[in-house]
Amino acid sequence: MALVTEQARRLDQFHEQGYFILREVFAPDVLSGARSALNRLVDRQAQELVVSGLVESTLEHEPFETRLYQLYRNCLDQAPDNWRPELHLPELYPVFFHPFLLDHVSALLGTEVRLYPNYTVRPKLPDHPQTLVLWHQDGGYTEHWHKSREGDVSQLGMVNIWTPFVPARKANGCMQFLPGTHLAGLLPHVQREFYLEIPAGALEPYRDKVIDIELDPGDVVVFHNMLCHRGLPNQTNSIRWSMDWRYQDARQPTLRDEQGHLARSAKTPEHVVQDPDDWARRRFS
Repeated sequence: MALVTEQARRLDQFHEQGYFILREVFAPDVLSGARSALNRLVDRQAQELVVSGLVESTLEHEPFETRLYQLYRNCLDQAPDNWRPELHLPELYPVFFHPFLLDHVSALLGTEVRLYPNYTVRPKLPDHPQTLVLWHQDGGYTEHWHKSREGDVSQLGMVNIWTPFVPARKANGCMQFLPGTHLAGLLPHVQREFYLEIPAGALEPYRDKVIDIELDPGDVVVFHNMLCHRGLPNQTNSIRWSMDWRYQDARQPTLRDEQGHLARSAKTPEHVVQDPDDWARRRFS
């Protein structure tokens, strides 16, 4: 009964404030596996840099928290700021398809839940302007990219998930939210150099509500795709590694060419991603 009551409290907060936090969702072995998988992606980058002559060493013994930054320290403009299609790795299955997390998502979206085709690992490097994410709503990006598609982005049944693989604090660029702004509808977004941004005037009524979302590895924040949020600059000497992904009511269109992957389904359970090997065999597109 206590668990049911706690979940109900979180769902109420989601509807009223646009988000809730789940602490210690991912066990140490899940986090270790995810970091190992991401380090393999860094291995590929390191080997390419050595072949191209940009660095002399792959820095294989450098810690996960600093290795990618040290590799690209002298060529930050060439550093990757995200990975997406590469995330079909078996160690990431228990992150994307965690039962406790999906229980909360199903309570919000229903029995048909899709892993939306927008899942990303982000290494937020120090002194890297392309990793400074501006105030926006995810629905603003959907609207911007897919204006020709039929559908109202504010009505998409969508739940956003964000988790760090290192402690996320203000100093290394944690997220900030403006609670309750998911109820404001789709705000205007303008194109900046790297990202869209909600103009300051449109945010003025909500400025006094800003909160910092500081999380530890294993923690998860669940938030509405219309909630205003941003990522602060990383002012440390290490990487703020994080992953974000989305679940959607699978009965709705994605408004994208890609259709994503079923995470739960009462109608067609045979199409749900079954295990780590199944996930690794599938593709982003």
